[in-house]
Amino acid sequence: MANVQDQLAQLKERLDNLRSADETSNFTPDAAGGKAVNAGIQKRRDLKGHFGKVYSIHWAGQGQENLVSASQDGKLIVWNANTTNKIQAIPLRSSWVMTCAYEQEENKLVACGGLDNICSVYGLNMQDTRPEAPKLQLSGHEGYLSCCRFMGKSHIVTSSGDSTCRYWDISEGNQSSERCLNVFRDHPTDVMSVSPHPTNPSVFVSGSCDTFCKLWDIRAGNSSVGGTRDDLVHPKCTFRGHESDINATAFFPDGNAFGTGSDDASCRLFDTRCYRQVNIFKSQKILCGITSVAFSSSGRLLFGGYDDFSCIGWDTIQNPDPDTQDARGNITLKKHDNRVSCVGVQADGKALATGSWDNLVKIWA
Repeated sequence: MANVQDQLAQLKERLDNLRSADETSNFTPDAAGGKAVNAGIQKRRDLKGHFGKVYSIHWAGQGQENLVSASQDGKLIVWNANTTNKIQAIPLRSSWVMTCAYEQEENKLVACGGLDNICSVYGLNMQDTRPEAPKLQLSGHEGYLSCCRFMGKSHIVTSSGDSTCRYWDISEGNQSSERCLNVFRDHPTDVMSVSPHPTNPSVFVSGSCDTFCKLWDIRAGNSSVGGTRDDLVHPKCTFRGHESDINATAFFPDGNAFGTGSDDASCRLFDTRCYRQVNIFKSQKILCGITSVAFSSSGRLLFGGYDDFSCIGWDTIQNPDPDTQDARGNITLKKHDNRVSCVGVQADGKALATGSWDNLVKIWA
């Protein structure tokens, strides 16, 4: 058995060496470049109403101006980002919320979770602003809920500090008491983020404190809910590059790549076709971590929320400076008075939202 383990370790080392030898982490000169982006982005709205740190925001689907925000004042608030009106305020059973999500097809559901280890799903009744009890409470995780995202109108994927992701059936026709359809256990440490593929409802990417991202396909197999690490759904691919915890992931609009943000003070772009990193966005002047990432509708800009109270939009087709390795063509938005904890781009690409520990959500366009 020891000989087999030694051989596996040697094979892994050889593969890592081959991958490093062929890794450029940049676009070719023919592919990179173009005119610098002059987006002219300015702050347009302030969404005021939370009395605690805003931890998460998520926009509604195509054609909608609504977004949901989660704060540690114990409230989910659904806003009209254009008029700044509060559409619905939902009191939470636990104020220690860390994530929220807006269903993208019918825009009738929101979900949240945090240190209660439970994903709570709420129905939205725009004609009735009275708070409602959750339609569903999805329990099964053994650690805090770090992220949740709807995958279609009847399924949701969650990530947790228990080092797993779970895929749930939330359809009304499901009368089963067990709604967890699949458990993904390949990460050894806390999973901080999940991002569904924009066009394929069977694929999502996860980012973890193990510094790796993993690409999953829910059709790959079924891992029993009570299974062990010997009963695994293996990821399609593991992406390496970051040097510290990965806090955020977001798919490129066409689904062929995804962006990440990490405590190593860099954002990175990975291509799912060549299974590697193709660009890195960092600066010697930036020493803090990234809390969240989101792409513009074209994919030209990758926005990151930073611990230094700023949101930076990186030009995704510009290679780093060859001398300093600093990324070029960035746009810095700095209006918050505390950590920018979450960013999101409206589904039609018309606006950017940022949430912060200063209790505010700001809308940019």
